[in-house]
Amino acid sequence: MKRIPEPEELMDEAEQALAYAEADFSASNELFIQLFEQLHPAEFTGQALDLGCGPADIPIRFARRYPRAKVDALDGAQAMLDLAEKAIEADGLAQRICLHCQYLPATRLDKTYDAVLSNSLLHHLNDPQDLWSTILDSTRPGATVLVMDLMRPESAGQVDALVVQYASDAPEVLRRDFEASLYAAYTLEEVQAQLAAASLDGLTVSQVSDRHLAVQGRLG
Repeated sequence: MKRIPEPEELMDEAEQALAYAEADFSASNELFIQLFEQLHPAEFTGQALDLGCGPADIPIRFARRYPRAKVDALDGAQAMLDLAEKAIEADGLAQRICLHCQYLPATRLDKTYDAVLSNSLLHHLNDPQDLWSTILDSTRPGATVLVMDLMRPESAGQVDALVVQYASDAPEVLRRDFEASLYAAYTLEEVQAQLAAASLDGLTVSQVSDRHLAVQGRLG
C-alpha cells in the first residue's frame, strides 16, 4: 500500500492537544519503556533527549523508572508543551525534565546525550532524515537509541480493522488522526533504507506489536 503523507501541520490547536493528552496510550507507552529496559538493562543515570514528546507521558514514565536520569523533551507544538508542563509539575519532575519548543532537524541543542528517545514522531515527517540527522548530531559515542512508531499496514482493509480495534470509542479527532497516521507510517523496509542512508549501522528495526515498529541500538 502506497504511503499517504499527513498534512504538514502541528498538533497546536488546544482542543486537539487536549484530546491526545486525555487519551489512553498507556499500553504502547509502557511497551516503549519495556523496550528501553531490554536495550539498556543497567540503571540509566545520564542525560536523555526525547524527540516529539507531545504531552510528556514518555518523559514522565522514563523519569519515574530512572530516578537519576534527566530528560530534555522537545516538541514543535506549543499547545502540547503547555499540557506537558502541567503534567510534569503535577508529578514533581520539573527539576529533571526540561521542555523545548523546536522543530526537526533540531539545531539549537547545546549538549550531547547518552540516550535518544522518540515515540510516534517518525510518521509525521515527510523527510525522515530530519530525525536521523538530529540523532546523529546530538549523541555521545555509545548512546542508546530507541525510536518507536506506527508501521504502515499492507492494505486499506487492515487500516480499517486497526482503527476499529484501537479507536472505535475514541473522539472523532483521534480516530481520524489514527487512520491518517497509519497511512503515513513507514514500512520496515523503508525504515531500513532510511538507516542505511544515514549510515546508522548500529541500529536495527523490527516489528514489536501488531501496529508498531521499533528502531533500537547503540551508536558507535
